[in-house]
Amino acid sequence: MRKILSFVALACVATLSLSACNQAPTPQQVVAEQKPEVVPMPTDPADKAGWKKYLVSVVTANMQGVKSAHPYMYFVPGGEDEAAVADRNNQYENVHNTVLRGVLPGNMMAFGGPDSKMTSELIINAFKDAQPGSFKDVVVLFIGATAEGAAVKLALDPTGADVRFAQAK
Repeated sequence: MRKILSFVALACVATLSLSACNQAPTPQQVVAEQKPEVVPMPTDPADKAGWKKYLVSVVTANMQGVKSAHPYMYFVPGGEDEAAVADRNNQYENVHNTVLRGVLPGNMMAFGGPDSKMTSELIINAFKDAQPGSFKDVVVLFIGATAEGAAVKLALDPTGADVRFAQAK
């Protein structure tokens, strides 16, 4: 009797494992393998909701090698009005405190906004006090203009961060 049960169990395992071979991908697998569509960049700098949707789509398209499913995303508002300056100052404090605490390897910090120069300045200033090598295996994504991207990379190189650039378009 034991031999028959062992044989039946072995036959069941073999049948189940062979049934998984040469299967067509499921619709969920096909969707997961497709690159996410990038939302067009808003033309209105004051359209915060549009900018946030755009930045989320760019970040989603640049998640290669990031182990965390929830990146730290920072929207840096443009403009010189009182509310925009206050929002930028609050964002700077938030980023600066995060940099001082540190970020675990495998995470991503992503930055973007309607004014590439202001965004790059915020990143550079927030990372000034970072310890050398403290951001090893952390991805820092800057979404902006090419000229500012080079400045951000140069400023963050001592931290060991994997600095990535996505041109805002």
